[in-house]
Amino acid sequence: MKLTTRGHYSVKALLDLSLNSDQTPISVKDIANRCNLPAPYLEKLLIEMRRGGLVNSVRGSLGGYKLAYNPSQISIGQILEAVGETIEPFSNYQPNKTQVEDLVTFSLWRRLHQKLKEALYNISLADLYYDARSQQASLGQDTSFIV
Repeated sequence: MKLTTRGHYSVKALLDLSLNSDQTPISVKDIANRCNLPAPYLEKLLIEMRRGGLVNSVRGSLGGYKLAYNPSQISIGQILEAVGETIEPFSNYQPNKTQVEDLVTFSLWRRLHQKLKEALYNISLADLYYDARSQQASLGQDTSFIV
């Protein structure tokens, strides 16, 4: 399993929204600049996350995107799911049923996959927010711990 660019950029964009939002919409251009992402690509990801119910969009000259929920209510698993990211390790694999070792290995990987999936749905955007703010504080940067 590998987190693709789509998944990485999506988490990065929503973390940026949580770090820089005072509940006013943030433009795609501003998010893209801070995250060093191509704005058109980011726009597509944000549209997918809007369809997934994770962000709201506001039109107009002062428009942009904002989180639809408190960061503590948005899991990394939900973000990945919203942009079509999959963590399925064995989409087409069938173990050889005549080889015990193959069945045991398949069972082990299936259990590890389940634990990983549980972890992704138990890590919230707020968890990453606090990690980022702690890192900023350790570097002597001004921080605000309001979520």
